[in-house]
Amino acid sequence: MSAADAGSPAPLVGIVLVSHSAAVASAVAELAKGLAGGGSTAPVAAAGGTPDGGLGTSADLISAAAAQVDSGAGVALLVDLGSAVLTVKTLLADGDELPENSRLVDAPFVEGALAAVVTASAGADLDAVVAAATEAYDYRKE
Repeated sequence: MSAADAGSPAPLVGIVLVSHSAAVASAVAELAKGLAGGGSTAPVAAAGGTPDGGLGTSADLISAAAAQVDSGAGVALLVDLGSAVLTVKTLLADGDELPENSRLVDAPFVEGALAAVVTASAGADLDAVVAAATEAYDYRKE
């Protein structure tokens, strides 16, 4: 019997925001959750910086954030740049460092995070969350 069959809410896709800066990851997470309607949202976790508070990325922080937001519906990982991409790709290649059905999303960090959180909070599946975040590349500002 699935969660929906039992009357429980269906699990939501989790979102992990990976940045070289803990402050940036946390701020984008708060922005996305705040703009997603202010109510309950899909689970969102920030994985920014290094464990000692420096700038960089940490496989351990990313893995812990993914485990934190995983409810079985999949995990979308959005990254800011450079080694954040490489770190997530390495974790995915290792195969056992991230929850099953985790996916690196090629999307702009801020706009993609907002689109991912809004879409996941509406109960969309991982494919739809990834598509919404990716489509954020098309947002024009002029």
